[in-house]
Amino acid sequence: MGFFLFKAKRMMEALKSGIPQIGEPASEGYDGLISSFEDLPSISIDYAVMEKEKDVAVVPLDCGWSDIGSWDALYETMEKDEGGNVKKGDVHTMGGKNNLIYANGRLVVGLDVNDLVIADSPDALLVAKRGSSQAVRDVVNYLKDQGRRETTEAPINARPWGTYQILHQGDRFKIKHIVINPGAKLSLQYHHHRTEHWVVVRGTALAVVGGKEIYVHEGESTFIPKSTPHRLVNPGKIPLEIIEVQNGEYVGEDDIIRIEDDYKRTE
Repeated sequence: MGFFLFKAKRMMEALKSGIPQIGEPASEGYDGLISSFEDLPSISIDYAVMEKEKDVAVVPLDCGWSDIGSWDALYETMEKDEGGNVKKGDVHTMGGKNNLIYANGRLVVGLDVNDLVIADSPDALLVAKRGSSQAVRDVVNYLKDQGRRETTEAPINARPWGTYQILHQGDRFKIKHIVINPGAKLSLQYHHHRTEHWVVVRGTALAVVGGKEIYVHEGESTFIPKSTPHRLVNPGKIPLEIIEVQNGEYVGEDDIIRIEDDYKRTE
């Protein structure tokens, strides 16, 4: 475990010389990093910078620090009830002792269970014996090998223009909740394999479909055929919320052909 202290200018110089794949977009500021995030290499600061630097000093520090790098470490740091249970979110227990139960978005009930980690999230549920949560990394690697999208897509995905969340997905359809920041816009793009149906649930959208501009208000919708250039713009002062229904033989995120993009993702 360690802390790193540095001047921002000096770190930028080290990133550019040591790992330019990160240093170059970082020099463009927040927007540059965000727009390049998907292409950044997965590497720690130790390997990317510290092992290559010569002008480094190390000072010992005793401050009682814990990285809290596992569910078990989290259990040790949090407040417990009379049964030794740690409960976070909408959690109720009847009987049972020494559990960590984490709920994110829905009710979780523990009934006469002991010494478990139960972590519920919108896209996955983990049930493990306390003491074995370090093996979560092995499970994640296994799921990656199986090609599971849960290992690469977060429940809520951040983009330079806002966020999107996958609400439901089947073999030939996907339903998303899209939030576009005031004044922001998506890239001008088209898809080979899917159509899209946009329903505005909050705000006003400027939809560019096949070269035509259409204002779509709350409760209204518009349709985008396959292979049709389109773009979503939020011209308003509040976040724009859209429910998007995709339909087609393939609804993967890589079926996006960008024509124009404010965030340099066409390169």
